Amino acid sequence: MTPDALRIAQALQQSAPLARLQQLMRDSAARFEAIRPSLPTALAAHVKPGPVDDAGWSLLAANASVAAKLRQLQPRLEDKLRERGWQICAIRVKVQSA
Repeated sequence: MTPDALRIAQALQQSAPLARLQQLMRDSAARFEAIRPSLPTALAAHVKPGPVDDAGWSLLAANASVAAKLRQLQPRLEDKLRERGWQICAIRVKVQSA
């Protein structure tokens, strides 16, 4: 190990932007776990949590068909998040590029 090198955990603690990024990643993962039971099993395997920002939260779909189904489920997923206490503006659905 290089003497001046920081461990990742130390870097995250010492940098406000990195700590904020880590918090947003945890928030996104928690939101995904909250909605996962509402997704059909076959669909859930093709969806990943995306970024959270002031405008809302993104779900990343593996392809256009998965994105279309997510858009149909969007009102139910938003309701599920509200039930769990998240104040959300919207869930955005994006197709993840290969």
